[in-house]
Amino acid sequence: MKIIQFKTNFTLLLFFVTVFFSTAQAKNLEKFDDGENISNYFSGLLQLSENNYDLSYKNFKKLEGLEDEYPKYSKKFIYSLINLGRFNEAFKYSKKLEKKGMNSFESDLIIGIYYLKKKNYSLSEKYFAKLNKKENSFVLTSFISESLLNWSSFKRLNLISATNKIDIVEDKFSNLKKIQSAFLHCFYQSNQTDVYFKKLIDDKKTDFSRYNYFYAIYLTNSIRIEEAKKIIDYSLEKHPRNILLKQFKIDLQNKKFLQTLNFDCKNVSHVIAEILYISANALSSQSFYSISNFYLNLAKYLNPEFIAFETLLAENFFRIENYNKAKRVYDKIKKVGPAYYWYSTKQKAKILKKLNENDKAVELMMENFEKLKDKSIYEKFDYAEFLKNNKKYEKSVGYYSEVLKSVNINHPIYAEATDGRGVAFERLGKWAEAEKDLKESLRADPNQAYVINYLAYSWIEKGINIEKSLGMLKKANELKSDDPYIIDSLGWALYKLKKYQEAKKYLQMAVQLLPADPVINDHFGDVLWMNNKKLQARYYWNYVLKLDETEDELKDSIIIKLSSGI
Repeated sequence: MKIIQFKTNFTLLLFFVTVFFSTAQAKNLEKFDDGENISNYFSGLLQLSENNYDLSYKNFKKLEGLEDEYPKYSKKFIYSLINLGRFNEAFKYSKKLEKKGMNSFESDLIIGIYYLKKKNYSLSEKYFAKLNKKENSFVLTSFISESLLNWSSFKRLNLISATNKIDIVEDKFSNLKKIQSAFLHCFYQSNQTDVYFKKLIDDKKTDFSRYNYFYAIYLTNSIRIEEAKKIIDYSLEKHPRNILLKQFKIDLQNKKFLQTLNFDCKNVSHVIAEILYISANALSSQSFYSISNFYLNLAKYLNPEFIAFETLLAENFFRIENYNKAKRVYDKIKKVGPAYYWYSTKQKAKILKKLNENDKAVELMMENFEKLKDKSIYEKFDYAEFLKNNKKYEKSVGYYSEVLKSVNINHPIYAEATDGRGVAFERLGKWAEAEKDLKESLRADPNQAYVINYLAYSWIEKGINIEKSLGMLKKANELKSDDPYIIDSLGWALYKLKKYQEAKKYLQMAVQLLPADPVINDHFGDVLWMNNKKLQARYYWNYVLKLDETEDELKDSIIIKLSSGI
């Protein structure tokens, strides 16, 4: 792994060097032409590309002034500053660039946000206007520019004028227009605020579940507590795993909401922080984690108390495998309340498993589950799933059973819980109970491709219901095309029915999709043998023996086949 990482880093470094010295600015770098400074610059670029902001900052800081000869440096330095939370330093540096006439989109954005935070709306509007005049090749940048300019001007406009500004936003941002319209009426305390929020959260085409929270906050601030509770309850019925909503429900029940109100639609900084969060979320979904963190940290600067921003930050660090930073953020989040506590526990357990520290992950989950005072069916289900996935089958069955006692077949979690318990029973060798649960799961939701696959494959392995299994697996393959496990099961059903030519087609496809899976390769070896491709079959069997994931029982089976064939 380290060799691969080194090669990747070297390739990136070579790319940066090539680009850097092919630019017109390269000939003007007399001041920075010694080896150490060049090394610092490229090390900074490399560390920034890998989201190691503290190291990129240290390297770039040594080169302050490089922007005079190489303007692109300033953008990279600003990214490092903001992603480290050094906002005041970023502001001073941006003002320095302005004095030199070298201001950029990023530097004007930072200055505008600084003045916005200080409630100097005329100055913030001035700098946001500069953003809007810049040529933006990036669609999201255009949206941010226009939105920030609009909101910084609303302090001096009436509702009609402000609405006109929102209405002329391009149609490609229609969902974002809906969000801003709701916030706009809330900002002006319009008697249409409820209408716009309800229109937003009742939208059937897009998931606006997050905005139930903002509507409930608005109702709470308006001393309409019972209505806020109803909105939260209604939204949690549809989105029971939304931690923002779950925690607010707990706060409302415990009458702690006055301490946790961290958004005010009448505060322009808070609204713009949400707009920046939306942008950061969109960038994260496209794997632009460094830029996502840039906008996210700007959002945090404008509304530092809004803990939901931290969840995306932690997720970004998790996705780029910066587990230490992710853990630090999760440690911060878990102090907010029970919903965040359990969410953080699950995420930290995921990190420990990624680091192959499975025993620590199990210990963490067991210890923190016991600490939960109120365990809903969802916490119990999460815990049962974790136990099952970590081979604690007997214990998982107990928690799945607790969940199933509390719900009926119409509950969204019923199909998942019966499936989970069925798998646990099967692993315990209790096939009668397993089969009953898997069938029940499909009765609740017949279109679960993976449950169909699990039941059908189990039947095939037991040599029963093979014709029926084949029909079920064809359905599963239609529901989840290109899934290697389902394709393997389909091929294996055909193999058991002695349709070797047809089976070979599917098993070969499964091997191509998942070339390192021991069972799939073993199946392909078997079908090759039955198609009189004995040399190729032995090749695949030998390959399975070399795979680290191959279980001892499978190895023993393959050794016999290598000796005697099928």
